[in-house]
Amino acid sequence: MAGILAWFWNERFWLPHNVTWADLKNTEEATFPQAEDLYLAFPVAFCIFMVRLLFERFIAKPCAIALNIQASGPQIAQPNAILEKVFSAITKHPDEKRLEGLSKQLDWDVRSIQCWFRQRRNQEKPSTLAKFCESMWKFSFSLYVFTYGVRFLKKTPWLWNTRHCWYNYPYQPLTTDLHYYYILQLSFYWSLMFSQFIDIKRKDFGVMFLHHVVAIFLISISYVNNMTRAGALILCLHDSADVFLQAAKMANYAKFQKMCDLLFVMFAMVFLTTRLAVNPLWMLNSTFFESWEIVGPFPSWWVFNMMLLLIQGMSCFWSYVIIKIACKAISKGKAGKWNPLHVSRDERSDVESSSDEEDSEPPGKNPHTATTTNGTSGTNGYLLTGPCTMDD
Repeated sequence: MAGILAWFWNERFWLPHNVTWADLKNTEEATFPQAEDLYLAFPVAFCIFMVRLLFERFIAKPCAIALNIQASGPQIAQPNAILEKVFSAITKHPDEKRLEGLSKQLDWDVRSIQCWFRQRRNQEKPSTLAKFCESMWKFSFSLYVFTYGVRFLKKTPWLWNTRHCWYNYPYQPLTTDLHYYYILQLSFYWSLMFSQFIDIKRKDFGVMFLHHVVAIFLISISYVNNMTRAGALILCLHDSADVFLQAAKMANYAKFQKMCDLLFVMFAMVFLTTRLAVNPLWMLNSTFFESWEIVGPFPSWWVFNMMLLLIQGMSCFWSYVIIKIACKAISKGKAGKWNPLHVSRDERSDVESSSDEEDSEPPGKNPHTATTTNGTSGTNGYLLTGPCTMDD
C-alpha cells in the first residue's frame, strides 16, 4: 500500500520540476492546499443533501402550493392485470403486433390500449410540484454559490489579469474564501453524483453523469496541484448560466409564460456566450498558453487541460441542443408570436416528456374519442419540463 501511495503521489506527476510536497507544507506565514482537505467534501456533501431535503419540504413546496402548482400527478390508468403484466414484465411501448393481440384478448380497440399504455407511462413521471421543488433548490444554490464567487473574485488580481493565476506558481497561498469556495463546489458535485439517481431522470443522464465525474476530478486535481486560482474562475464562469436556467424552469412550472420566455432567452444568450466565446478565448487561453509560458507543462498540467477540453466538448454538445431548440421555436413561431416552449419536444427533457402524450378517458369496449392534455406540465411544457439542466 505504501508503494502504491508513493506512486500515486509522485511529485513529478503532480508538481512542476524542482518542486516537492515539502515545499507546499503549511506554515505560520502561508497556507497551501493539502490533499487531505478533500475528505471534507464528503460530510459537507451529506449536509448539502440534507439541507436540500429540508429546503424542498419546508420552503420550495409551500412556494409551489402558493403558486397553485398541484401535487397531483397525471390521470391514473384503469387497473387491468393483463396490461399491467405486459407493461411491467415485457414492454412499456408495445408494437403493432402486440397491440393487435391484446386487442383481441381484451376485446378493446387498439386506440384504447394505446391510451392505457400512455396513461400508465405518465403515472411513473414526477409531478410538476416535484420538478418545481428540484429546480428551486438548484436555483437557490446556484444563485448563492455564483454570488459568493463573484463577491470574492472581484477583489482578486487574477480575475482582471489571468496571468496572475500563474505568477509564483505553485507557491500561491490558499485564502479562506478560496478554500471555502472550492470545498463547497466539490461537495455540491458529490451530492449531485448520488442524488441524480433519485432525481428526475432525463435523456442525457449518461452525459450528465460523465460531466459530474469529470468535474469532481477536475476540482480535485486543480486543488491538489494548487491551480485553484484558474479553477475558481472556471467554476464561477460556468455557474453564470445555471441561475437563468433554473429560474426559467420554475417560471414554466408556475405557468408564467412571458417570464419563462424571457428567462430562457437570457439563459441561452449567457450560456452560448460564456461557453463558446468567453471560456475558450479567456480561460482556456490562460490554462494552455499563459501557463505554458510562465510555468511550463508537467503531467498533471496535461491532465487538467485535457479535462477542460472534455468539459468544453460537453458545452458544445449542450450549445447544439439549445440552438436546435431555438431553431424549432422560431420555425414554430413563424405563424404567430415566438415562444421557446412551442417546440415539438425538449431534446434534453424527461425520459418521456409528459407533454408529448395525451391522456384519454379510461379505456373500455367503447371508449370516448375525446382526449385531454396531461396536466402535469401544462399546455406549453415542451421545452422546460425537463430542460437543459447543466450543473457545471
